[in-house]
Amino acid sequence: MYKTLNETVYGMCSTDYKERFVAEYNQLVIRYRGLKNMLDKWDRNELDFKPTCPRSTYNLQIKAMTDYIDVLEARAAMENIYL
Repeated sequence: MYKTLNETVYGMCSTDYKERFVAEYNQLVIRYRGLKNMLDKWDRNELDFKPTCPRSTYNLQIKAMTDYIDVLEARAAMENIYL
């Protein structure tokens, strides 16, 4: 599993769809973890900034990201792609 988006660039540029798929999945997980970390800090009143959107908007986003991760994981299993 990659830790930064920069590490996924090669996979996103690959001509192999499975490599692009894995890179897409890794990018999504990296972004999900970043947003989840922010929301956890928000819940603990530890943010060092004031979010511009209401919490409900971020809740919708994290839910969509979770659903997207689930879909990619299901597809990976069906297509024999190792994540």
